[in-house]
Amino acid sequence: MTIPRNARRWINWGGNQQSLAVDVLTPGTVDEVAAHVKDASGTGRRVKVVGSGHSFTAIAVADDQRLLLDRMTDLISVEGPLVTVQAGMPLWKLNETVARHGLAMPNLGDIDAQTVAGAISTGTHGTGITHTTLAACVEAVTIVTGTGETLTLSKGDDIFPATQLGIGALGILVEVTLRCVPAFTLLADERPMALPDVLAGLDEWIPSNEFVEFYWYPYTDRAQLKRNNKVTENDRRLSAFRHWLDDEFLSNTVWQGVCGLGRRVPAIVPAVQSIAARALTARTYTERSDKVFCTPRRVHFTEMEYEIPRAALPEVLGALPKIIDGLPFKVQFPVEVRFTGPDDVWLSHGYGRESAYVAVHQFSGAPYEPYFRAFEAVCRPLGGRPHWGKLHYRTAEDLRPVYPKFDDFVAVRDRLDPARVFTNEYLDRVLGV
Repeated sequence: MTIPRNARRWINWGGNQQSLAVDVLTPGTVDEVAAHVKDASGTGRRVKVVGSGHSFTAIAVADDQRLLLDRMTDLISVEGPLVTVQAGMPLWKLNETVARHGLAMPNLGDIDAQTVAGAISTGTHGTGITHTTLAACVEAVTIVTGTGETLTLSKGDDIFPATQLGIGALGILVEVTLRCVPAFTLLADERPMALPDVLAGLDEWIPSNEFVEFYWYPYTDRAQLKRNNKVTENDRRLSAFRHWLDDEFLSNTVWQGVCGLGRRVPAIVPAVQSIAARALTARTYTERSDKVFCTPRRVHFTEMEYEIPRAALPEVLGALPKIIDGLPFKVQFPVEVRFTGPDDVWLSHGYGRESAYVAVHQFSGAPYEPYFRAFEAVCRPLGGRPHWGKLHYRTAEDLRPVYPKFDDFVAVRDRLDPARVFTNEYLDRVLGV
């Protein structure tokens, strides 16, 4: 069921969060955003910005006033590698916009439907040990605070590292300046391998390839390794048929049917996983960077993703087969593993350390809580940090010890939104009231 963007009722992409707003606000300028917030602040109401709905947590749930930035999606300026855009611009539009100026984002996640504001505010990331979250690319922001004041902050301002990744708690991002890089082409190398062979090769592959990730197929010992590296020529492009076959028909149309069948007949899931894993074929091709990073995702799911210290990856992966085998239901999606380097953004999952990210998924509508809770129980004592936009069950009390700048962030929240105009139940849980 498709619900109009400006309807009072809202359901997220994964189908696991919904709300009924009292009012839906659709400002078209910074001044209009500020006026809405001033009015809310003066009358004791709450305002929550909702982007594309690609967060699985309740971070965007708005039960009072829902604010959309759909009318604020334009390019503002390009000055060398610095690109300033309105914060409601979706990533797919950002990629097309910067490409026209001979630029690209240095890294991206695998979905490009999120808005710029939503992507940086939840810690969206790709993979690559020399890269971190998209928030680390932010050079300046313009934000409307809880009192309706408009602030422009950049590197060097004392609270800027809080606003780079603010989980919607500090204000409404209206403009964002990103540091881009010259446009580049990637050589993508994707190949099926035995999981033990993938794990044995990681210490070699992670430093010798710019972008490395892999997928493990539950109930099997099979994985798919992906390595992407910059090249000078875009001379090995996939044919239109191979692109359609792999990325549309098999990955979406067929996979949708397979997941639906697996939900109706759970006993077949392990066999299907084994067939799928062994049916994978290697492919090597070149393409513009964002078209390699981002792929269409039309099969809806729910997801939990944990950042852990890279050295803890073997322990986490070693625990997952036992967790999955003990569940009262079957797991239909592969487990995704990515790697990033350290950054200094206060609420970044990768703050101060090299990271492995492990993401577990379930088909939308299928049970997931026992799976996700058991996975979280493995990651938490290892110092794991949950992705802000992916499902988790953590609270401010147990998040504070794993974020060295947690209390500094809360102090900025007290300063910029003292009346908690932007809060909701999720933010109360993860930051305190």
